[in-house]
Amino acid sequence: MQASELSYFKEILESREVQIQKNISGVNDELSQLNALELNDEGDHAAVNNNSMVESAIVFQQTKELAEIKVTLGKISSGEYGICEMCEDPIGFQRLKVKPHAIYCIDCREIVEKSN
Repeated sequence: MQASELSYFKEILESREVQIQKNISGVNDELSQLNALELNDEGDHAAVNNNSMVESAIVFQQTKELAEIKVTLGKISSGEYGICEMCEDPIGFQRLKVKPHAIYCIDCREIVEKSN
């Protein structure tokens, strides 16, 4: 992969990393505010619990993506970026444009998804 392509993906990943950190911080603030509310009835409790579950699921998914991005940034630094972890072939440029933190090529991703 060319240096300009690596720079392009690094910039995208770093930008997404910052955005996710802001999102997680915002969700945590919202959860704190929900927990501080005075709830008057069961409907209020149900609404808060529902919002908390949704927000927690969002934080979980974004925390997972953040970890993947950090691993990918390490791969860029070590020169291992864009190589499939299963077959060790290059991951296609178009795939990386869609998911810059992809660790599998399209074929191997399908194998992994079917085995899960």
